[in-house]
Amino acid sequence: MKKIFAYLILACIALPLMSQDYVPNREDMDKFFKTKTMVVLDRNPLNSYDGQIQEAMENEWSITEFEFIPYEEFESKRKDPNLSFIMLVNVTFEKDKLNASYKFLNLMLGGAYYDMSVMPDLVSIPVSYKNVDEDSYNYKLGILVRFMQNHIKLMYDNPDIVKNNIFKYYNDNRGDMTNKKIYFIENELAKDVNSLARISKVFDGKVEIVSKEEIKEAIMYKNDEVVFLHKVGPEGTRMNARCYNILIGAGDANFYYFDYHMIDEKKPDGFSARDFKKLAK
Repeated sequence: MKKIFAYLILACIALPLMSQDYVPNREDMDKFFKTKTMVVLDRNPLNSYDGQIQEAMENEWSITEFEFIPYEEFESKRKDPNLSFIMLVNVTFEKDKLNASYKFLNLMLGGAYYDMSVMPDLVSIPVSYKNVDEDSYNYKLGILVRFMQNHIKLMYDNPDIVKNNIFKYYNDNRGDMTNKKIYFIENELAKDVNSLARISKVFDGKVEIVSKEEIKEAIMYKNDEVVFLHKVGPEGTRMNARCYNILIGAGDANFYYFDYHMIDEKKPDGFSARDFKKLAK
């Protein structure tokens, strides 16, 4: 498990990205583009993650050569400086009073590091809480891989952005919602907005309640008209927790909205009327 030393950087722009204390530099970027990327499959060969990450990489990844390896080979290969690694890792944040564990999709550089926890993270993207069922995120892996690749290109072409404040960059460059329609899955909406009729009372933008398959299709076909919800919430796995709501473009993989809240009786695990009202401002 990776322990990230941070004062909850995830609270700066809500969880969305790179919540590691290590800041990649130009040398890291130069090294990365010379590596072959090992995509580490899950420990459990019976899950659906492996097939989904293979499909996502084959459809999206173009900046390095890549290969899929079983989890058991990671330890023997991770010290090779000619390799980089994409894998799903469990992450906790030091000084987080909730002591929550998350799953992140990480891109790391190989090298002679004594432990995985100190391997340089180039990108770390929040996927879910640790014990949430994989079906809640697997269909979105394509957009997460696309964002990862876009972010690497951004850092390589604009090194000063990372040096100055990458979080500020993403906050200042959120996408324009004009002419976009938002896709939601019904069970990720709070009860006060779990129908189009209820949503229309607080938000007059274009909204559709769809299936996971429809979101995956929008991602696959890079539908620039669609923005969808990437929710990182406990989904019943724990009570004392935060819910992070992130709207991502199915075409450009940009962030259009992000916020988080502590879950309680008035603020459930989902996108609520409060979020719609903020979005409408």
